[in-house]
Amino acid sequence: MFRTPIGRLRAIGIYEGISFLVLLIIAMPLKYYADFPAPVKYIGMLHGVLFILYLLALAHVTLVHRWNIIKVIGAVLASLLPFGTFVMDARLRKRYN
Repeated sequence: MFRTPIGRLRAIGIYEGISFLVLLIIAMPLKYYADFPAPVKYIGMLHGVLFILYLLALAHVTLVHRWNIIKVIGAVLASLLPFGTFVMDARLRKRYN
């Protein structure tokens, strides 16, 4: 899966999406309802690193596959929405496999 630019984008997108959901569904409630902020710090940091890797992978795909601005904006928006990267992964799998 990591052999091609699309494969890297898909893999990093899945990990980034999982970290986003863990941050929203587990870490944030622990911080605000259980007064336990540590998970937000560590999961948030991991999510930030994965988000940067996602943007770098997206830049690589954009250069290699000559994506237009609409596809790039769609991929960025997918990373900002819960479950967005999973939807994008399904579309990429369908198109590039």
